[in-house]
Amino acid sequence: MPLSEQEQRLLDEMERHLMRNDADVVSAPRDGRTLSYRNIVYGTILVLLGLGGLIVGVSQQLIVVGVIGFVVMLGGVIFAVTPGKASGKAPPEPDVSRARAPKQSSASFMDRMNDRWDKRQEGR
Repeated sequence: MPLSEQEQRLLDEMERHLMRNDADVVSAPRDGRTLSYRNIVYGTILVLLGLGGLIVGVSQQLIVVGVIGFVVMLGGVIFAVTPGKASGKAPPEPDVSRARAPKQSSASFMDRMNDRWDKRQEGR
């Protein structure tokens, strides 16, 4: 069932919007900071220790121990999700902003998808 003109215009507009936003996300700078598995493991251990301290503090009615356990848990979560500098020299990332630029074509999104499907079926 073919799309109506309004549906086709809406689809084209959505495609342009997606391509524009996708290019913005892909070209965002990373500044070499990434999550470290070591930090995640250490943070998880701290969270578990803090949880144990919190449980002991509550069960023994020792407010100070419970508060310290909570603070340790909070510190573990912050430590786990804080990105660290990438160690070593990572290979430079290619500039994908030019490669992912939206193509200016006269064919609509559905026409291009149909062409892809036809080519795929011919390959079988």
